[in-house]
Amino acid sequence: MWTVIYIAPSAKIAERIQQRLTEEGFLVKVREAKVSKQYEILVPEGELNEVRDVLGSILH
Repeated sequence: MWTVIYIAPSAKIAERIQQRLTEEGFLVKVREAKVSKQYEILVPEGELNEVRDVLGSILH
């Protein structure tokens, strides 16, 4: 099952995060959120904890 791990404010930021997570070896999907022009970053539920660690370093 896919889980939203982050909501990006733009397509450009979503693509950048997707690329970085993919480079780290994670499966990643991006979809447009139903509210406004935001983009959801989704990862498999089983990888959630590992992705959180990597995502923290990407965002900071």
